[in-house]
Amino acid sequence: MSDQPDNEPFFRSRWVEEPPGVEQIDAAVLPTGFRAGAVHCGLKGSGATDLGLVVCDEPQMSSAILLTRNAAAAAPIRVCRDHLDRDSIRAAIVNSGNANAATGEQGMVDALAMRDAAAAALGIEPGGVAVAETGVIGVPMEMDRVLGAIDRLAGSLSTDGAVAFSEAIMTTDKWPKRCTLRAGGVTVSAQAKGAGMIEPGFATMLCFVQTDAVIGRTAGALDEAAAASFERITVDGQMSTNDTLLLQASGSSGLGLPEGLLDAVLLQLALEVVADGEGATRVGRIEVKGAADAAEAELVARRIANSPLVKTALLGRDPNWGRIAQAAGAALAGSDIGELGPDVISADELAGAQREAELGLTLDRGEAAAHVYFSDLTHEYISINAEYTT
Repeated sequence: MSDQPDNEPFFRSRWVEEPPGVEQIDAAVLPTGFRAGAVHCGLKGSGATDLGLVVCDEPQMSSAILLTRNAAAAAPIRVCRDHLDRDSIRAAIVNSGNANAATGEQGMVDALAMRDAAAAALGIEPGGVAVAETGVIGVPMEMDRVLGAIDRLAGSLSTDGAVAFSEAIMTTDKWPKRCTLRAGGVTVSAQAKGAGMIEPGFATMLCFVQTDAVIGRTAGALDEAAAASFERITVDGQMSTNDTLLLQASGSSGLGLPEGLLDAVLLQLALEVVADGEGATRVGRIEVKGAADAAEAELVARRIANSPLVKTALLGRDPNWGRIAQAAGAALAGSDIGELGPDVISADELAGAQREAELGLTLDRGEAAAHVYFSDLTHEYISINAEYTT
């Protein structure tokens, strides 16, 4: 996976099964019932767009949202937790350049002010507006700039504003993560951002999904799709203060969501986030089999995926299976799992030329299995994060 234009295939990972009958269309186009747009309000000194808005114009729509479990959750997360009608989220107001995290009670006041201004500009109830923010932590918001741009932002909304919206939510991303797809008479569009501070739960990013499908169990559908995608990734083992994943369904098509479509879209987006991990050049998938139970399989897989030694072996194309062995042993410290050798560790693809490497470990402790997708660790990751605020 790489920085590919929107006319290249969206489903391009070896680990994503494309559902049948999918047509990829212009990523700017939104499903029936939605509008989006973006403006530059001044939070980014570069002059790039930094304030986006997406709205569903169908009052009888359905929605679901997942939020970070970080105990130091940012103000917009607390607004969504405590002041949002999760089943009927009509709109999301999003800024990049400032996470509005670790900003005290003023941060909460500012996030509520963003919500209220967006609701007023759209003529909807404040409880139907989600707030999402991303960028530097611990810096007060420049609210005069944000609030001064919201009416202009609302006036920019259009049915083909998804590309503009996707670009407004980016921070250290090298490329936008987005798509618009049609299948079985239903349209799904999605926009995501994320490159660093990536480790579930549930993921470390912002992601917005819109569809004109009728979804009876919106929260259940989102939970299941996220569990197999954004819950399966890591770049650096760090949990964000601002994770937000929003699904909105206008129901305008009158049709149900094709089986597997949402799952495939979220998995491809999750893998795009890993592939764009700050400085990343390769993506790995580690599958642990034969664990005593699901929790043990998960523990071992994550320890391997987050090991700096394994990640640098992925970078250097070094088939050093011993690094996988040590990480697994560290995960199960205090137990005796015997000698782990190349007969139970698959590491050959570490040395391969491909950008996606499949790795494996088989224990002899039970029947449970788990897998995690992860990125390599490069010099650029250190440079980006050493200089992020300076």
